[in-house]
Amino acid sequence: MEATPRPHRWKTVLAFAIIYLVWGSTFLAIRVGVREVPPFLLAGMRFFVAGLVLYAWMLARGTASPTLREWSAASFLAVLIFVLDYGLLFWAEKRVPSGIAAVMMATIPVFITIADILLLRTQRLTARLAIALLVGIGGVAVLVSRSTGFGEGPIDTAGAIALVVAAISWSLAAVLTRKMTLPESKVMSSGAQMLAGGILLTLTAAMLGETRGFDVRAVSVGAWLALAYLIVAGSIIAFTAYVWLIHHESPTKVGTYAYVNPVVAVLLGYFLGGEALGARTVLGTLLVLVSVIVITTTPKRGVNPKPPVKEPELSKS
Repeated sequence: MEATPRPHRWKTVLAFAIIYLVWGSTFLAIRVGVREVPPFLLAGMRFFVAGLVLYAWMLARGTASPTLREWSAASFLAVLIFVLDYGLLFWAEKRVPSGIAAVMMATIPVFITIADILLLRTQRLTARLAIALLVGIGGVAVLVSRSTGFGEGPIDTAGAIALVVAAISWSLAAVLTRKMTLPESKVMSSGAQMLAGGILLTLTAAMLGETRGFDVRAVSVGAWLALAYLIVAGSIIAFTAYVWLIHHESPTKVGTYAYVNPVVAVLLGYFLGGEALGARTVLGTLLVLVSVIVITTTPKRGVNPKPPVKEPELSKS
């Protein structure tokens, strides 16, 4: 059999640039959008449109629509990923700088590893992992610390709690995904989850009263452009680049977006969003990134080794 030809280098470089820069920049776009549009409503609009586009695209390509069981699983995950994770992220960005929000969300691998160790027992706690977990938790502690020794104000407490809950919710979804029946097509699965998430986020916005008194005409062009960027670039183009990369590059290489996105978000927040970049932000970011790099590059060593099982991947889009 002939070997599968390697894609042109420029395509690989472009795809990596997209998931690095676009996903890193979505945090600032969220910050711009929630200044004028209620957070859960904004998130609902983003994921409903993006999910509908992906779902319709896959149907047009001949992919079967999810079964009732698959829709049920997608809807359950949508609560964890979109209502809790993204809903709380959008809500928190009314109170927390976009760069800090990205760093806090980068702790997801930390919580996934904790779940693997304590709940699933598919990972053994080694000295290396223990130190990495402590470093990551220390980074979060630096960001939320009330100490004045950093020369930079601490982040809003409610916003910080919301971001931690959001990260934990995503981590729980990542763990449960391994055991749930979802469409075989990664794109169809994500489209179904986004579509369900968009509907649930919009219903949540209505229950929270975000739709009352909201005047579409009062929203500026800048906020609508931020929403369009989140839908088209963040949820459709970047996700397509991600799916293409995981078919042509190793998961380890593709997973480096988790290290780069927070750095991009912090720098964009500083240069374009006027956000502070002091000792607190720098130290907290470094600690979290070191923790994530060590955790994601540590081979899994289960307590009771079993044959390897291919795990579905989740992506921040």
